[in-house]
Amino acid sequence: MFKAIIIDDIENSRITLADDLKRYCPQISVTGEADSVESGINVITLKKPDVVFLDIQLGDGTGFDILEHLGKFDFQVIFTTALDTYGIKAIKFSALDYLLKPIDPDELVDAVNKLKKGPVKDSINESINLLLENIKEIQPDSKRIALSSADKVRMVYVKNIVRCESQGSYTIFYLNNKEEIVTTKNLKEYEHLLDEFSFVRVHHSHLINFNYLKEYIKKDGGYAVMTDGSNVPVSFRKRNNLLDMITG
Repeated sequence: MFKAIIIDDIENSRITLADDLKRYCPQISVTGEADSVESGINVITLKKPDVVFLDIQLGDGTGFDILEHLGKFDFQVIFTTALDTYGIKAIKFSALDYLLKPIDPDELVDAVNKLKKGPVKDSINESINLLLENIKEIQPDSKRIALSSADKVRMVYVKNIVRCESQGSYTIFYLNNKEEIVTTKNLKEYEHLLDEFSFVRVHHSHLINFNYLKEYIKKDGGYAVMTDGSNVPVSFRKRNNLLDMITG
């Protein structure tokens, strides 16, 4: 059984979520609620939950303010929000879960099923700290992304990623130190996250960091030569976009 707290400044949202948890997620016991940053901090400190359903926008601040105040996290977080905002991208960058309102019961069940039993692992603290780092305005060279594999979560500097390759529902990340990381999310999701950092989709199975492109070879159907020595196929549909980037 997971002890849960719901933090949301809209009473109907708290009532609906509590009812849905009772109906669809019997492993969740709601032990407290809050409607603001201040009351959220207090109820987390008092109740010591296993998981917090945390609204991003609150009347007196944000859910991020609560996390920044607490500093250390002995609980897991599932964010809830009515808006697909910049905060959502920061959450995805940090490999954390979120639910868009109105919350779909199937998505709620999926999120709850991902909760880890037992003491909160260091990776959760790292992911939340990375989230707090990413919601601030930081230089692109300092930007990090959480890459979630089957057994752990790795924090990687975006600038160190040479390319990404799709393997069905998985994605392989190739780093500039020759390391490879297999993640449990598909390439399309990473394409969306990395589009502002000079990453370009050159093939249905390949996403490259333009900063590591050495040359484009036109023969043999067209392929990109990367600085790590790899050759990446470029599809006919993606060729003109890549050439436009090369020619500036």
